This record gives sequence, C-alpha cells and structure tokens, in this order.
Amino acid sequence: MRESVRRGRIELFDGFRLQVDGTWIHPASNGQRLLAFLSLLGPGTRSVVAGTLWANVPENRALGSLRTTMWRLNHAVPGLIVRARGQLALAEFVRVDVTEFVGTAGDRFRHPGGTGLHASELRLRELLPGWDDDWVIFERDRLRQLRLRQLEAAAAGLCALGDYAMALDTALEAVRSEPLRESARRAVIAVHRAEGNFAEALHEYERFRALLTDQLGVEPSLDLTDLVFRREPLLDRARAAPI
Repeated sequence: MRESVRRGRIELFDGFRLQVDGTWIHPASNGQRLLAFLSLLGPGTRSVVAGTLWANVPENRALGSLRTTMWRLNHAVPGLIVRARGQLALAEFVRVDVTEFVGTAGDRFRHPGGTGLHASELRLRELLPGWDDDWVIFERDRLRQLRLRQLEAAAAGLCALGDYAMALDTALEAVRSEPLRESARRAVIAVHRAEGNFAEALHEYERFRALLTDQLGVEPSLDLTDLVFRREPLLDRARAAPI
C-alpha cells in the first residue's frame, strides 16, 4: 500500500501560519522563528542558525535552545526539520508563500501583460509584521521592493494592452504603498497620458512635486518632467525600464 503524500505550507506574509495535511499547527515563538529562518534563508549549519536566532546567549546555550526547538517541532510534525549534508532544512513536502511569490514575480516581469495581477493581489502584504530581527527586516525590505517593481511592471504591461482601468489601479497601489517613489508616480502618469488625460497627468506630477519638495527638499527628476510635458506618451520607456 502506497504511503500518502504529505503536504505542508508555511505562510509568512501578514503573519506566521503553518498548515500540515489540512491541519493548522501553532508552534511556540522559537519554533516559528526557526521555521521562518529556514523558509527565508534556506538551509544552514547548526552553528549559523543557532548563532543567528539566539545571538545574545553563549554558543552552548544557543545550540541547546536549537536542539530543544527542533525536538518540539519534529514531535508536533515528524520530519518537519531535516538534516542534510551537515545542514538543517525544511522538509521537501513544505511549500512557502514567499518562495512562490518570488518565483511568480520573475514570470510576471517577463510577461507583465499575459500574467497580470488580479485585483485581489494588488494589496502590498508585509512579511512577518511586528518581527524586528535584523534578518527579517532585510528580507521584508527586499520583498517589498520586489513587490513594488512587480506592480510597476504589471501596470506598464496592462497599459500597453489597453487595459487602462486595471493599469491605473495597479500603479496607484504602488503609489499608495510608497508615495515618494518616483517610478511609481511615473507609472501612474504614463497611464494617464496613454488615455489622453493630460490634465490628470499634470495634476499627478504637481502633487508629487509638492510632496517631494515638502518632504525631501528636492525636485522630480528631469526624466519624469520630460514624461509629463512632451507630447507623445512614453509607454515604451516605462515598459523597457530595467527590472
């Protein structure tokens, strides 16, 4: 008789969640941190994992905490943490939402129109909100930047296809998430110009210029100014922007 295939999933956007074979598992704080670390940074040696997660205690205590945490996790879900080639790693049956997001983002950058974002995907989700570990903060910013670039690329692709309503919603989500980000404002302005709404493009530019001057004491770039005031839409430039 064939053994049933196990299925596990770890979600890190908007908070930690673990599900195995359809059942929600609720690890203690140390267990969540270990699983999140391996999900985000991949396999690691015991010394590296223990030294990162328990950086403020002596090495022997850190390694002891790691052993205890691993035992509790594998007691709750046998085989959840595995040892391979001298490193600790998640079991192969566990999927991670962050890994899926990064993989899908690459496809959407290559085909921004054909694999455009759905309306439910526009909201910018936060990685492990409230966690203040340095490694989490770094990954949170990296994923946030990736998400913003994904929104901008999707807006350019949708605009090129003539789906101006969805393109504008996508570009405005990037602006809402980061009001001082010029590339997000450029995406909004490009959609307005493509539709022939030059007054809207100018109003968006002036709003951004006032905010930028007030908050940072600088002017928008000459590139953005050129986009607003030249006669033809610059969709090709937006679409060709490096990812």
